[in-house]
Amino acid sequence: MSQISYLILMKKYIKYSAVILFALTLVSCNKNSFTISGTINNPGSLKKIVLIQQDAAGISIIDSANLSENGKFKFQYSTSYPNIYGLRVGGNLFEFIARNGESIDFSTSMTDNTHSYTISGSEDSEKIKEFNKINNLYVGRTNKIVNDYQIKAESLGNKAQDSLMSVYKPQFEQVFNEGSMAILKFVNENKKSLAGFYAATTLDSIKYEPQLIAYADLIKGADFKGNPFVQRFIKNKMAAKPASLGQKAPDFTVGGIDGKPVKLSNYKGKYLMLDFWASWCVPCRHENPNVVKQYAIFKPLGLNILGISLDNDKAAWQQAINNDKLSWQHGSDLKNFEGPTEQLYHIYQIPSNFIINPEGVIIAKNIFGADLEEFLNKTFNKPQ
Repeated sequence: MSQISYLILMKKYIKYSAVILFALTLVSCNKNSFTISGTINNPGSLKKIVLIQQDAAGISIIDSANLSENGKFKFQYSTSYPNIYGLRVGGNLFEFIARNGESIDFSTSMTDNTHSYTISGSEDSEKIKEFNKINNLYVGRTNKIVNDYQIKAESLGNKAQDSLMSVYKPQFEQVFNEGSMAILKFVNENKKSLAGFYAATTLDSIKYEPQLIAYADLIKGADFKGNPFVQRFIKNKMAAKPASLGQKAPDFTVGGIDGKPVKLSNYKGKYLMLDFWASWCVPCRHENPNVVKQYAIFKPLGLNILGISLDNDKAAWQQAINNDKLSWQHGSDLKNFEGPTEQLYHIYQIPSNFIINPEGVIIAKNIFGADLEEFLNKTFNKPQ
């Protein structure tokens, strides 16, 4: 081979190697980031869209992009873990889930009043679109009930509000419960998807605590375990588990209103309702007459109540007991939500209650009003 031929061959090799190296660099970049690109049809005056990140720290803007003349845009971003993002397009937010290595395509039209969109390239993003369709259906139904109630309340005046509430509240609760069951079904069908996790976080954390604790147990080793929002959720539910339905009620000792210690173990072999409340808690004070009524009915059948106050002021606590005629035993750490008993039972809102059977097992939690009466009727009037 001549020297000239050799030089030509080397130049071709160097050029070819450079192309390969550049291609590998692109692949490497793609593996360490995701892209989302697409088209905003009929953008009108819209010139810019925004990329938003949702995580444990909250919602933050991470980038923005100008639309091209034909409504095209593109974002490239490196995420530390699979996460929920959003595109702010005008006044609308379109959520999607992304992980590094994905190339996601998106399109919508600014003239579409239903705000429909298409998305591909991310299975989780297609799932979250499915969830939002379910959620929006029930939100729309509950909003209609609320709007109808408000219109009638304004036209009939304050005197009719109680009668209207008796009509509209059951309707609202029915739709809310139907929506929650639809969300639970979605979560169960998408246990390994971040879309399933996102759906689970929209459920009432008190009413659906057993289901959420079971879900948290299930996703400990899921593919999105690096997400701090998921880890915080798991940690929170595991902390609540010892005082959840079906668990043995954790024992404690608390200072009584009379200055003597009160132990949970003193009620061993009896039905007991732990009632967490405070003199300054308006919903608690509204519920107290119902608790007094149920105690009068079911005390002869074996119901005991131990009130645990979150008051800091013993005098205010005592006065509320007297004013509301709470004739059962009372105790308090006098440390608001920071008391050891409150921490043990994972109390972060009041009123809260726990019903414990004679075996020391928590058989009901956070039931109030007519639900409390119904549960006690079933418990104490069941066939022997």
